[in-house]
Amino acid sequence: MTERRAIREKHEGALDDRGNVRLWLRLLTCTTVIEKRLKRRFADQYGITLPRFDVMAALDRHPEGMTMGQLSQALLVSNGNVTGVVQALLRDRYLSIAPSPTDGRASIVRLTPLGQDCFSGLAEAHHEWVDTMLGNLTGDQRAALFNLLGALKDSLAADNGKEQP
Repeated sequence: MTERRAIREKHEGALDDRGNVRLWLRLLTCTTVIEKRLKRRFADQYGITLPRFDVMAALDRHPEGMTMGQLSQALLVSNGNVTGVVQALLRDRYLSIAPSPTDGRASIVRLTPLGQDCFSGLAEAHHEWVDTMLGNLTGDQRAALFNLLGALKDSLAADNGKEQP
């Protein structure tokens, strides 16, 4: 029998009168572990960063291309963060950039054929890694978790993110 290593959580994962905070910490722990593993695997096996993968994924979903502002919005990051990643992908010839036909101030970024080929392999590996990490959940557990996280997303949207004094 193989011994399973537990992932350590703050507060040992127990729920008490601060259950919402502990729930948030559990979500954060899971997200952090998955993100670290993906970052390490992309770097080790493909020499690419997770932000580069994210930009390529967004552009793969929009073959017509996107402006830098659209990319920033889609990835929930600043324009400055996107600019550096896009420039690196341009240097590697994974992206092309052209003036927008409708807005002289904007440029449209697209995956090149080389970028599409590269992303195809990255996406396949990404899917396999995530499938493996979530592989011990049953289909019913995954569906329940998906639905519960949807309810959480709705709760967050209802909060409007307004800071309290």
